[in-house]
Amino acid sequence: MSESPILPVRGRPVRPSGRHRRPVPSQLPPEAPALVLAALGDASGTAAELAALIRGDNPQIQVRLAALGEDGKELTSELEAAARERPQDATAAVVVPLLTGPHPVADRLIADAVASSKVSVTVTDPLGPHPLLAEALHIRLSERSLARADRMRLLNVSSPVDAVILATVGGENAAVEAQPTAVLLASRLTLPVLVASLDSAPAVADAAGRLRGIGAQRIALSPCVLGPEAAPGLADAAAEEIGAECAGLLGAHDLIADLAARAYGSVLSAD
Repeated sequence: MSESPILPVRGRPVRPSGRHRRPVPSQLPPEAPALVLAALGDASGTAAELAALIRGDNPQIQVRLAALGEDGKELTSELEAAARERPQDATAAVVVPLLTGPHPVADRLIADAVASSKVSVTVTDPLGPHPLLAEALHIRLSERSLARADRMRLLNVSSPVDAVILATVGGENAAVEAQPTAVLLASRLTLPVLVASLDSAPAVADAAGRLRGIGAQRIALSPCVLGPEAAPGLADAAAEEIGAECAGLLGAHDLIADLAARAYGSVLSAD
């Protein structure tokens, strides 16, 4: 009997219906609000790549990108520019934070920028928790050979690791908010997944100790981080400290771009 083939992880999925329906209508009126992506740091790298992905998949949306910087003034300028192109009583923009969870610095900068703009704006929640976020994390793990690339639960095929630490940034609240994503990822991998924070409690070392206490020896660190919100090398250093392998940052993944478009579309559908 031949062995069942390994099913590859989807890279650019087709989502025709149900949970996978198109996140934004194919046509929008000229006065539809702009989608303004708010990024920590500057507006290059991951943020610019995500903006390009969203524009490519959704040419009907006016996509703007604003770096929060140290004062959020670039976001204020983008919101004011969007308002000048729309009727006075219309919602000028939907601000989507390029974050997987709450982040106190970004949250404050966005709130201050919106208040300074004095225009009608809707700010969405961060991109997680969501099943597509768990899927993107699974893909990043599989790309580093730290997880099986499919979800077939074959008893005769062992996992490359015994457990996973889902690493967040943004303080303790971000770690709490990441718990549903950890549950979704654990379901995909059929492995224990604990949440830890790269910049606060619960510490990565504590999570590793708990996992090793239940017999997990091979541990992978999965950064639930797009990139700009964490200091360079922070996740790799945390993984090295506990003797774990580290998956890649989420970066400009197709599924992350999809989540940002969905956040925008959910505001339109609620109106």
